[in-house]
Amino acid sequence: MSGERGRLGRFTDAVLGGARAARDKARELRDEFRTSDEPERALVAPLLPGQELRYVGLGPVRAPQTHKAGRQLADVMADEFVDSLDPKVLFGLLNIVNPVVWVDAVLTPVRMAAGVLLLPGNAGALAAGVPEAAEPEPAPPQQRAPRVVIPLTPEQEAFRALFRLSLYRPLADQLAEIAYRRRFVFSGDLATLAGSLLLFLERYTGTPLAVTDTHLHLLRMGPRPDADRPDRRQPRVLWSVERGRVARIDSEGGVGGLTRFPSTIFFDDGSWIRIVNPATRDDQSRFLTAIRELAGNRPAS
Repeated sequence: MSGERGRLGRFTDAVLGGARAARDKARELRDEFRTSDEPERALVAPLLPGQELRYVGLGPVRAPQTHKAGRQLADVMADEFVDSLDPKVLFGLLNIVNPVVWVDAVLTPVRMAAGVLLLPGNAGALAAGVPEAAEPEPAPPQQRAPRVVIPLTPEQEAFRALFRLSLYRPLADQLAEIAYRRRFVFSGDLATLAGSLLLFLERYTGTPLAVTDTHLHLLRMGPRPDADRPDRRQPRVLWSVERGRVARIDSEGGVGGLTRFPSTIFFDDGSWIRIVNPATRDDQSRFLTAIRELAGNRPAS
């Protein structure tokens, strides 16, 4: 029996020791994020000369799957849409009369957001601050008939490569599918500022928001490394909008514990997008302070 007790005691000690280690690590991470966002500010500030950097997010913002403002629309669309992704049905549901003109309209806010004129191939991706090249699509199996590459203008090809869309399907079809799939979280029209932001959130992960005295920016930047490792992050600006074009930001309190803080951003072109910021309350407080001049609802303190 004494041997059994000894083994039980060692097992209990091991469990308690693991729990203490996990608790200490959680406290260390919490304290690290609570203390300061200075490492991120130091990296991002040189990218924004002439702007007063007020906030850099410590976690990536995301576009959630649902939004209460889209539920009624979804109920109506579900009956007609069924399980089909027929582009003709999508175009009708999204009020797209001319798909070719719509693609050109989508290019415009993305071009504005990226801050560049999209160029052919890799040049456009690099100019937009994308460090890696688009992954090539796998070749079709030999036993099947070869797929036909859809002809595109140089600007459309740069756009396709930037967002890693298929070579073999019309851009309008793919963009309509994105708009339909994300109808809960934005105004439903990709040819808007909210739509351009949604496209970048669809394409990239690990993208925090930055707020300055003049702009809102979406950044390409990885997570903060452990304290014992060098910080080799090289942030890039993916998307920007002048603060004057932001009509209001409605922010809510934490959802699901202390980790997710939803906000809905409304732009002056009538578009809106709902984003979720997984952050600590201190980080969220920094964000709310940075946007204090903008209209909108704020969570009760």
